[in-house]
Amino acid sequence: MNKQLKSHTPLVDQAQFITALMSAETPVPEGLVDQDCLAAGRRFSVYRNNVAVSLTEAMHSAFPVVAKLLGNKNMDGLSGLFLRAHPPSSPLMMFYGAEFPAFLEGMPQLDHLGYLGDIARLELALRHAYHAADASAIDPLKLAELSEEALLQTGLTLSPALHLLRSPWPIQSIWRFNTVEGADKPQAGAEAVLITRPEFDPIPQVVSSAEATWIEALMQGASIGEALDQARSTDTKFDLSSPLTLLLQGGAITGLVNKG
Repeated sequence: MNKQLKSHTPLVDQAQFITALMSAETPVPEGLVDQDCLAAGRRFSVYRNNVAVSLTEAMHSAFPVVAKLLGNKNMDGLSGLFLRAHPPSSPLMMFYGAEFPAFLEGMPQLDHLGYLGDIARLELALRHAYHAADASAIDPLKLAELSEEALLQTGLTLSPALHLLRSPWPIQSIWRFNTVEGADKPQAGAEAVLITRPEFDPIPQVVSSAEATWIEALMQGASIGEALDQARSTDTKFDLSSPLTLLLQGGAITGLVNKG
C-alpha cells in the first residue's frame, strides 16, 4: 500500500481495500486517511489510477500478440475488466494473468476470435518457460550408449522450461505471423506446440499429433517404450527419432530414469 495512505481504524480490511482499489466505481473505504490524517479520497483515487495503469501495461507486456490482435484500445478495456475480476495474488508480475485465457474465452463478444484463449496460453507458456529454473541438459551420448532394450525401458527427467500445448487452432503460426517479419500467413488447422529453452529464450515449434502424444506420455512419467506405444496408437508409422532430437537440441532432457 502507498506509504502516504493508512487506515485510521482497523475496519479497513484487505479485501475491502483491494475491491476499492480495483474499481473506480467503488467508494474509498471508510477510515482510510493520508499522512495528515485527512480523508484519503483524492490521494486514493490517484493511487488507484496508477495501479490500474501499471497492471494494464503489465498485461500488454505479458500478452503482446493478443494485444496486437485486439488493438491497444480493446486490450486496455479488457485489461481493466480483467484486473477487477482477477486482482494480483503475487507481487511478482511474471505470474500475473494466469486466468486471462479462460477470461477471454468467457467473453461472448470475442466468440468470433475463438483462437484468442489459446494464443494467450501460448504466451503464458513462453513467459513461464523464460522464467523457469535452470537445469543442465544431459550429454546425448548417454542415450546413444544404451541398448535398444535399455532405451525403451528408460524414462526421462525433463527441464522445467519444457511446455507442450495442443490447440484446434494454428496458434504457433498465428503467433509467428504476428512476431516475425515475413512469416507465412497462418493456414487453418490444429497445431501442437513444443516449447523448449536451449539457451536464454524459449523456442516454440510445431510437432505432429503423435509426437505430442509421445512427449505428453514422457511428461507423465512413462518410459520411452511406453510412450512409443501410445504414440503409435495415433500413428502406426511414428518414429521417435525426430521428437527425441527436438528434446535433445532444446536442452529439455536433464536426466535418465531406469524403469526396467
